[in-house]
Amino acid sequence: MDSVSCPAGLCLFLTLLTANCGSGVLVDVVVDRYHVPNVCPREVQTEDFIRYHFNGTFFADGKKFDSSHDRGKAFISQVGLGRLITGMDRGLQGMCVNERRRITVPPHLAYGSVGTGGVIPPDAVLVYDVLLLDIWNTEDKVQIRTLSKPAVCNRTSAASDFVRYHYNGTLLSGEAFDSSYSRNATETVIIIPPFLAYGENGYGTVVPPQATLVFEVLLIDVFNPKDDVMVEVKEVPEGCTRRTVSGDFIRYHYNGTFQDGTVFDSSYQRNSTYNTYIGMGYVIRGMDKALQGLCVGEKRRVTIPPHLAYGEEGVGNLIPPSAVLVFDVHVIDFHNPKDPVQIKVTHKPQECNMTSEADDFIQYRYNCSLMDGTLLYSSDQYDSPSTTTLGSDKVIPGLEEGLKGMCVGERREAVIPPHLGHGENGAGGVPRSAVLFFELELLELQKGVPEGFMFVWLGESPEPLFPAMDLNSDKGVPLEEFTSFITTQVNEEKGRLRPGVDASSIIKDMFNNLDRNKDGKIVEDELKLKEDEEPEQVRRDEL
Repeated sequence: MDSVSCPAGLCLFLTLLTANCGSGVLVDVVVDRYHVPNVCPREVQTEDFIRYHFNGTFFADGKKFDSSHDRGKAFISQVGLGRLITGMDRGLQGMCVNERRRITVPPHLAYGSVGTGGVIPPDAVLVYDVLLLDIWNTEDKVQIRTLSKPAVCNRTSAASDFVRYHYNGTLLSGEAFDSSYSRNATETVIIIPPFLAYGENGYGTVVPPQATLVFEVLLIDVFNPKDDVMVEVKEVPEGCTRRTVSGDFIRYHYNGTFQDGTVFDSSYQRNSTYNTYIGMGYVIRGMDKALQGLCVGEKRRVTIPPHLAYGEEGVGNLIPPSAVLVFDVHVIDFHNPKDPVQIKVTHKPQECNMTSEADDFIQYRYNCSLMDGTLLYSSDQYDSPSTTTLGSDKVIPGLEEGLKGMCVGERREAVIPPHLGHGENGAGGVPRSAVLFFELELLELQKGVPEGFMFVWLGESPEPLFPAMDLNSDKGVPLEEFTSFITTQVNEEKGRLRPGVDASSIIKDMFNNLDRNKDGKIVEDELKLKEDEEPEQVRRDEL
């Protein structure tokens, strides 16, 4: 035996054989652990149940006498209670799942001098090549090992909760039997012993009998059928005097995610707010409820259980069945279809003898913004302030309302709902259904004349009128003389021309209207004829 050359794994056996006083009789089991996994959280102990594959051969000639591999079914037994031959009871002790070892069993720890069943001859030394697949004990409980946990965990799952989760399911040996998704992104490992899993029967061809199951689980969301909408207020602007109620129309931005943070929709990505009525069933029930009681500019996180969202059906490929939805909401503005223009005077001069009204020609400054402060337009962007004649439908109705009743030098803030602004369609640069915020200052005011008139008397007109117009008393009034007469009336504040229009053009139009025969002068008969033809209520020049 001095120059023995032994195969790997049999050296220990030969050493023991040699050490046995040269008798050639193996005195104990010889174990060769020729493959041991790097991680071994648990070793086989007495009374453990194990599931393993093996090839059994004779030591003398290597001939196979049994194999679980050939039968296609792993062997299951309990260790240390005499259910296996004594040599295997000893040789399997301390083994790890996925370990491979070669166990050599002498006859007196196997089938002795009798053998068995014509398969094992008397005094046979047996060699078992074993791969351990599974270990469990009747005292085992479900083992949970948390690999990762979110920094913030306001709620944990409890009995009667409904959960959605991803998982990878493997046997204890690592062999996969099922997976809810192909990527291996998991957070928690759950180890379930056979008697708490599929037991002695296994599950079809997927899960063997008496298999310990390992689930790597990522919890997607959790809810209870009794859950209500959860609202977390993130930010409320100062000076909130009005909150949303049922029937209001709201514009808001949002990010929509699942409870694991996966984004499923975002209004920011579309660069367009979501616009809807509140409390009228235009959105999911949970959102209808969560959008009430908010201020303009408020930010909230809203968590909606599936029975108040899209339920067990979900929405196509966008929302899975029974999904809890999380919305981060930012209110841009809201209004009610019955809202008037809201006007706040921020400065009023001490003297205010005249205020703006219909037909007046005004000059004003303005800034137009959204309710979140986004500036849309400003008169400061142009070379001169804006002008308009009130009542001429040249500006949006809400701005017209905001400019009425102002003194020169007065400043105001006006909140204009969309139905008095640019409506549901918006305008260039103005979003659909946007509430507008105007800062106004009246710079100049010229009192006007009624619609359709070019000139009005501010008191009684001269009587008789024609002699007053005929400045040189030559019985004819040319354009120059008519212009001088009208200009004098305006300068002496006895009459008023339509403001905002070139005075000479108005006076010329008035002259042409009175010069019936177009001979370049007005005579008294033409003036009388004009008065006779037009009743008082339709005259347009008040002469």
